[in-house]
This record gives sequence, structure tokens and C-alpha cells, in this order.
Amino acid sequence: MTAMPRDQESPRRLAVLDVLRDADGPLGVNEVAERVGIHPNTVRFHLDALITKGAVDQTLEESSGPGRPRTVYAPHRGMDRGGKRGYQLLAQILLSQLASKGPDAEAAVVETGRAWGQHLIEPAAPFHQVSAREAVDRLTELLADRGFDPAPDGDPGEAPDSIRLRHCPFLELAEEYGNIVCPLHLGMMQGALAKLDAPVTATRLEPFVQPDVCVAHLAPVSAA
Repeated sequence: MTAMPRDQESPRRLAVLDVLRDADGPLGVNEVAERVGIHPNTVRFHLDALITKGAVDQTLEESSGPGRPRTVYAPHRGMDRGGKRGYQLLAQILLSQLASKGPDAEAAVVETGRAWGQHLIEPAAPFHQVSAREAVDRLTELLADRGFDPAPDGDPGEAPDSIRLRHCPFLELAEEYGNIVCPLHLGMMQGALAKLDAPVTATRLEPFVQPDVCVAHLAPVSAA
């Protein structure tokens, strides 16, 4: 479970959470109610919700005398997993570093893509020789799962010589760093087909042939 972003929580629930965070130690329901200024039953409702979301931990306080141990609450230790993320900024930082390496970057990126392509696809069954059509079908499934919206060209039942990619899951990054992102995609396709020991491979990725389409070109391994 993870905590929700602060802007999606009710003001009272945030007040309960802030009281726990500001406290020197775990607090009981009545202590929280007194500090927030609301009824203990309302506090219990918000605490239950915060526990479910992983923002608050509930424990039993050791008793110093007879009677049942008291239930106390404390904020969950660790970063708030409901906060804002900046993965695109991280990707831009890493891609800009790769792009600064010049001509050597493309070859390294293709190899990285190949490694990931082999990691992302299941190998063929033992002693099973994958046909070109089956290999392209498996590659198409992989690309679909990754959000590329692929559409193989050619006649049904025959191995296509190209696959149209109608969506790019890294579009903004590809527009800015196409010399890195596109070779990465090409390498991923090559690695997946190699893992299948397919008789076909991806030879070239042609970006933005149309404003909404990229094209991956395929060829028999012997010809490639």
C-alpha cells in the first residue's frame, strides 16, 4: 500500500497525519483527537484510512501495569510514496549524457536494447524451431505490451517485411533524443528476435515516416 498525494487527501486526514508527524513519539486516539480538535471516532476513521494507504503504522504500547496494552499510531517511516515523480527528467538527464558521447553512443545503445529485448521475451520451447511468421507475431505481442501499437505489414500468413509502430511510449524523449531512443528500440527488437533464434531480424527503424507512424524494417537473418 502507498500513501496518496497530499492534494488528494481531505484536510482533516492531513491534519491527523501532520499531528502524528510532529509528535515526539506514537500517539493514542484520544491524544490525536485533542490536538486536532475533532471527535475520537472521527480520528479512528481517518487513522484506519491512513493505515490502509500505508501512511501510518499501528502498534501496541507496552503496558506498565495491569490492563490491556494501548493502541498507538505513528507515521510510517520512509519517503511518501504518494508524492510527485520526475522520471521524465531523470530520463532526459541520462539521455543527454549518452548523447554527449557522440558517434560511439549509438552502438552502445543498440547493444543495451538487445540485452533488454532478450530479457523481455520468453524463449522458444526446447527443440522448437521458430518460423519467421511466428517470430514476428511474438515480437508484435512484445511491442504491443510495451505500448507501441504495432501493425505488421504484408499478407496474412506470411512473414511481413516491416512493422508500423503507431504509438511511441517515449514520444517526447524520442523527439528530443531520437538518435538515442530509436536505436534503443531497434536493439530491443533485434535482441528479442535473437532470443527466439528467429530466421528474421530487425534491420532498420525509420522514425516518423508519417507524423503518427514509425516503421521497423525486417529481413531474413542471412540477408541481414
